[in-house]
Amino acid sequence: MSTFDNPFDPNRRLHAGGCSCGRHLSEAEHQAAQLRIQSAIESEQKRYEGVVASAVMRAMFPQDAARRAFLKSVGAATAVAAVSQFFPLKTATEAFAQGGPLEKKDLKVGFIPITCATPIIMAAPMGFYAKNGLNVEVIKTAGWAVIRDKTLNKEYDAAHMLSPMPLAITMGAGSNPIPYTMPAVENINGQAITLSIKHKDKRDPKSWKGFKFAVPFDYSMHNYLLRYYLAEHGLDPDTDVQIRAVPPPEMVANLRADNIDGYLGPDPMNQRAVYDGVGFIHILTKDIWEGHPCCAFAASKEFVTTMPNTYGALLKSIIEATAFAHKAENRKEIANAIAPANYLNQPPIVLEQILTGTFADGLGNIVNQPNRVDFDPFPWQSFAVWIMTQMKRWGQIKGDIDYAGIAAQVYLATDAIRLMKEAGLTPPTATTKSFSVMGKNFDPAKPEDYLASFKIRKAS
Repeated sequence: MSTFDNPFDPNRRLHAGGCSCGRHLSEAEHQAAQLRIQSAIESEQKRYEGVVASAVMRAMFPQDAARRAFLKSVGAATAVAAVSQFFPLKTATEAFAQGGPLEKKDLKVGFIPITCATPIIMAAPMGFYAKNGLNVEVIKTAGWAVIRDKTLNKEYDAAHMLSPMPLAITMGAGSNPIPYTMPAVENINGQAITLSIKHKDKRDPKSWKGFKFAVPFDYSMHNYLLRYYLAEHGLDPDTDVQIRAVPPPEMVANLRADNIDGYLGPDPMNQRAVYDGVGFIHILTKDIWEGHPCCAFAASKEFVTTMPNTYGALLKSIIEATAFAHKAENRKEIANAIAPANYLNQPPIVLEQILTGTFADGLGNIVNQPNRVDFDPFPWQSFAVWIMTQMKRWGQIKGDIDYAGIAAQVYLATDAIRLMKEAGLTPPTATTKSFSVMGKNFDPAKPEDYLASFKIRKAS
């Protein structure tokens, strides 16, 4: 039975007139979608073939001039045929795609039902896990604390986490210190500040004194970006407003019940508030920090070191699914795929507005922001350094911090570089970079100077 073949899904068509999976208007439309999926997988296979063939040719011709002369003399097709006689290119490609023997094939990976989880979810129905020899059960989970506890208790082999969580777990902030890793970012951008519709005339943050806000978790980009945004507008987030943690699936209900005035939340909660007519999107977080990390793929250091081949296959699947999700032409297909109840349980139109970036803002406007959410797996270690400055700014960690050392230990950029190359992708050549947040430049080499530059902070 297909992953999506659920007869209790209200969006599925069981009768003639639709397609066999129930998600398309006709069998022709279904076939076209399947061809796009197959094309994506075949494209990945071509990349593997290219990587293996390139390695073989480099070994046979250490001098590139000799390789070019050989190709000019016999032609590319003859060269491939000649090499294949002596080296099993097809077999080598299959072995390369599979990696070494897997220590464990049946895995459980937890996720929160938000659009940031798209690569982890999509890797199952798209076949990326299966292609890498894994049988992965992706498990919908209620909240971030539950995700953390189930992974620490080894009920999950790996999990969808917020980018700050592996840092917090490693440093023992909010839990016992356990070495944790974040080998891939799930998505960049993809969040927003949403306010109750009753506040549509209060667009100046200076008028928000006394507001009650929600964020998904204390150790989240949502918390740090909301605090940053408020402080840049002169509000102390610890004394001028209230901020409390609310699981994402409960955010819209709390807004509707008037328990909170707004939230900096993940999608689809921002767009769902607009869809339900209870809120409006004040600002996308991409307009606070363009390209900021949000969610991540995380696993314990124990899992990474004791099951290196399984870990490698899992990470490769995630990276390949992230590359698929990055392409704008795949976004509508993804919106339909992750909409059912076993994943996000949302109307497809809500997810389509988020993933395509053409959306209603709740104030009567149709906005076009193609980069509202994007998918880029590279775990820049400078992201980790910035997160730690904000943890220290708001009193979650104290004392001298080995920013660069912890970033390198947790954000496994080297692994990402290696596996991105193996998948035929082009990784960055560095592991850190500078960037700006609300126009203020961040130099990852000077985190304490950056921290000292803020007037509003917990320690003051």
